[in-house]
Amino acid sequence: MNVPSHVTGQLPWPRWAYVPGETGGIDADYETLRLAKALVPSAFRGYVPVRHPALRYGLALNDRGYFWESQEVLEAVWAAAPQGGRERILLRACIHIANANLRLRMQRLHSAARLFGDAQAELRALSARKAVAGGDGLVESFPVSALTALLQAKLGRPQLSKADWIALGAIVRSQPST
Repeated sequence: MNVPSHVTGQLPWPRWAYVPGETGGIDADYETLRLAKALVPSAFRGYVPVRHPALRYGLALNDRGYFWESQEVLEAVWAAAPQGGRERILLRACIHIANANLRLRMQRLHSAARLFGDAQAELRALSARKAVAGGDGLVESFPVSALTALLQAKLGRPQLSKADWIALGAIVRSQPST
């Protein structure tokens, strides 16, 4: 799920990474986020396509260290995902991870650990849900077990540090092609 530059096409990267309380009173780059959110339909039908540009951009934002921005875009995708769908559960886990990454940057280590735990609980709930056959939806293409294992490893540490942030795209790229 690596996002090559041609996939984001017209979507620029934010001019700065917003960190609440640490950006000297400068607000987030809402204009750039508005461009990404405009790509999200009012509702996805059936599933969230893994190749949807707003989804891929939201995940790439996380991997580039734009954690607050990532959660903003992923929340827009989540809101349009089918109600009760498996993608909503996985997107909630990804939103928790982006938020945990932001907390790590802010040195709020206990909060980050709690959010990683919340993400892990979402992935357990996802695993308990019946999978549908085939498709090019997010859930069918995402290595949930690899992310679950990574979260378990992070939560098994005595204490998290800023370096413990999770790059979601790296997890996807590390999986063998089928």
